[in-house]
Amino acid sequence: MKIAVISDIHANLEALRTVLKDIEEQKCDRIFCLGDLAMAGPQPVETVDFIMQQKDWTIIQGNTDKLIIDFSPELFSNMLNSFPLMAKALQEDVNILRDDQKEFLKNLPPQKELEIEGVKILLVHGSPRRNNEDILPNLPIEEVEEIISGVKADLILCGHTHMPAGYQTRTKQTVINDGSVGRPMTEDLKSCYLILDIKDGGFEAEHRLLDYDREKAASIMRARNFDGAEGIANMLIKPSPRHA
Repeated sequence: MKIAVISDIHANLEALRTVLKDIEEQKCDRIFCLGDLAMAGPQPVETVDFIMQQKDWTIIQGNTDKLIIDFSPELFSNMLNSFPLMAKALQEDVNILRDDQKEFLKNLPPQKELEIEGVKILLVHGSPRRNNEDILPNLPIEEVEEIISGVKADLILCGHTHMPAGYQTRTKQTVINDGSVGRPMTEDLKSCYLILDIKDGGFEAEHRLLDYDREKAASIMRARNFDGAEGIANMLIKPSPRHA
């Protein structure tokens, strides 16, 4: 079975459509989505509407999906002190998303366990411990093993960092970060997703990097015209650090 694993769409419908076209061309059987659907991107309403229509996807909740449903003046104030650009985007997205869209985000599970062709899989957004824990490239293997301590799955799939990564632990478990569809934080800024080919209790994994119309996505972002929209548009067309 071929499975496409996507995450961190961040309301970038332009990037998502490019990735889904490739997924179709690669003849994937299923799509797993690891969250962060709407916040801080060009088209939050349209993107969530599109995803709500995908009845055959397996979707979990990302940390920014939870921020949307947990939004409060206190949360906004705390974020404004640490990550002002993201705080302003969150406030704007909360204002424009409909109640049914927020309910959809609220009802997404934070994690999901599956077994496919004899492979036990755990879907998380950040890590098995926290939805906002970073599993970044080049972590010491001891740190990765500590993060997944107690997890029985053969394969742990995560996102959140917007940077693809992969680890084989000494416990014979595999941890793969699928990168980001909508706001990649690699040098070339290509959308990234993962293909798993699972067969007879084993699997092969491939990250796929795709170019998309970043200038168009940035233009749509700028047109949202709230305080911070220009900064997020710039993040789509030039590399930016984590937690900008």
